[in-house]
Amino acid sequence: MPQIQHPSPHQTVLTTFEMTPGTAQDLLDALNDAYANFISKQPGFISAGLHINDAQTRIANYSQWKRREDFQAMLRTDEMRKRNRDIHALCRSFEPVMYDVAAIF
Repeated sequence: MPQIQHPSPHQTVLTTFEMTPGTAQDLLDALNDAYANFISKQPGFISAGLHINDAQTRIANYSQWKRREDFQAMLRTDEMRKRNRDIHALCRSFEPVMYDVAAIF
């Protein structure tokens, strides 16, 4: 489960994906598979959530990691590099950005 607190000892990563409605489900399937079978099993992984807009043109992903280095190590694996190439083929763009929790309400 997400652990949102301020100050946070964890690393938060928000990733947005842009795609067409025609590839939205394929991309969602690829992301679900990546999380279920690989990402969630990596050291430092805490939790993640996938969100899709009504128009099926954007997916937002929220993930938490124990440390920034854990997320970066996962990205550098051969498995994730291959998955990211496949994911990129299904969307116009995607951008993971690391954030620190600034406030909670």
